[in-house]
Amino acid sequence: MAKEDNAIVLDFLAYGYPLEKKRMPIAQAVGTAGFTLLELAPRRDAKLEVGEKVYIGDGSREKIQFIAGRLHREKLTETAKAQLEEFIVEFVKENEKKFVDFYNNAQAMNTRLHQLELLPGFGKKHAHAILEARKDKPFESFEDIRERVHNLPDPERAIEKRIIEELSEMQRHNLFTA
Repeated sequence: MAKEDNAIVLDFLAYGYPLEKKRMPIAQAVGTAGFTLLELAPRRDAKLEVGEKVYIGDGSREKIQFIAGRLHREKLTETAKAQLEEFIVEFVKENEKKFVDFYNNAQAMNTRLHQLELLPGFGKKHAHAILEARKDKPFESFEDIRERVHNLPDPERAIEKRIIEELSEMQRHNLFTA
């Protein structure tokens, strides 16, 4: 599991969770390295903005007092869910090479299941078509995948949906999150 040094604030609850007795400020955040959902306790006078990147690694932290723990997916606020989706879309765009490499290097998980089949909208036929297309030469971009493999769901959107699925509900196999 990747150690998180930075996190994106998904929601800031200045008075804590409404139905809990402890009324301390809390920030719901997602780590930028391993998509870890976290609860962060801000410093006394720190004001956190939704979408703000904060340092949570070792050493001196400017705005975060401590990491309160992992954030259970059931506790995500509606604001946090919307922000999480926006963050994932941006992250996939910014790291296109990493995710295209996933298409180039995805392997069979066992004799009956391939990693590509875990992507939303992908089945055995899509996985087989991708495997055949990548034999000629590795994919260079999402656009290259779209052009070379016909009748394929949007490869970029499939990655985004899979990451969101892994963060919002329990999965038997995780491809992109811890």
